[in-house]
Amino acid sequence: MPRSDTTEAPGFDVLLDNARRTAVHLEMRDAYGVAHESAGFADWLETGTRNTDPASEYWRFWVDLVQRTVARGVMVRRARIVSEPLSDYARYSLAGAPVNVAAGEELRYLPRRRASDIALPGNDFWLIDDKVVRFNHFTGNGASAGGELTENPAVVALCAGAFAQVWARAVPYEDYKPT
Repeated sequence: MPRSDTTEAPGFDVLLDNARRTAVHLEMRDAYGVAHESAGFADWLETGTRNTDPASEYWRFWVDLVQRTVARGVMVRRARIVSEPLSDYARYSLAGAPVNVAAGEELRYLPRRRASDIALPGNDFWLIDDKVVRFNHFTGNGASAGGELTENPAVVALCAGAFAQVWARAVPYEDYKPT
C-alpha cells in the first residue's frame, strides 16, 4: 500500500513536460529487465552492437522528449551508480549513452565503491524542479513495478542531497573509463 504522501506516478512525458528548471535522474541498479529493452539487450549480447539511431522506434520517444525539455531551458541530468567491473546491462547502457547525451542529457557515472558514504534513497528516482520526486520501482529481476510520486519535503531533500553528492563525485560520460 502506498504511503499517504505518495500518489501513482504519471508517465515520463508528463513529468518532463511539466519541468521548468531541472530534471535529474539517479539510477542505482546494475541491471534492469524492462520489457521494451529485452530484444535490444539480447541482440547486443549476441552481436556487441547497440542501436544508437536517435530516429529509431526504440529511441524516438525519449530523444524527442529530452530535446523538447532542454529546448525550454530545463537542465536534464542523469547519474548512474555502477559496480565495476560493469555488468552486461551496464555495458549495454553505456553503449547507448551517446544517444542520451546527443539528445541533451548531461550524464555522469559514479563507481559504487565511491558511493559508500552517501545516504541514498532505496529506489531510482527522478527529481523535478527540486519539488517532486518520482520513484521508479523494479522487481527483483529488474522488471518495472511502476512508480510513485511524492512532494514530501523530507523525501525531496533526501533525493536532492543524494543526487548532488553523487553528481559532484561522478565522472562525466566523456571521461568515464570503466575498470
